[in-house]
Amino acid sequence: MTATQRRGRRIMMTDAERDAFLTEQRTCRVATVSADGSPHVGALWFVWDGESLWLYSITRSLRWAQLREDARLAVVVDDGVEYGELRGIELSGAAVFVGESPRTGEPCPELDVPERLFPRKYFGMPRMPHDGRHAWLRLTPDAVTSWDFRKLGGA
Repeated sequence: MTATQRRGRRIMMTDAERDAFLTEQRTCRVATVSADGSPHVGALWFVWDGESLWLYSITRSLRWAQLREDARLAVVVDDGVEYGELRGIELSGAAVFVGESPRTGEPCPELDVPERLFPRKYFGMPRMPHDGRHAWLRLTPDAVTSWDFRKLGGA
């Protein structure tokens, strides 16, 4: 699936730890780049299906416009307050636009899983509400780096 993490093997999350962490966390930070190389970072809600991170983004955002020009992105999901509690994951690769834009709920089998997971996670609802302003991005990462400082024994 992804490039192997070289540094920090001692604090690296296992696949099961990664999946649990990405399932429980609610907010990620998404970094994109403009044509002139200027970075942009913004927070988003997401769901993880075990292989891909699904981002539900406003289609009239700077993020969306930048990804239309250059699909590369990096996403960080992290947690912890004290140093010994810090843990997180960075995923990077290219965004893929999935479904209509903006999303109105037209049948799209590829979105069955994220549209089942997302409304339960964020709204406590069984069905995805569509507002005509958001659409889906899928990141199947080329590289994943993780850290869990709790494994150092300090927390």
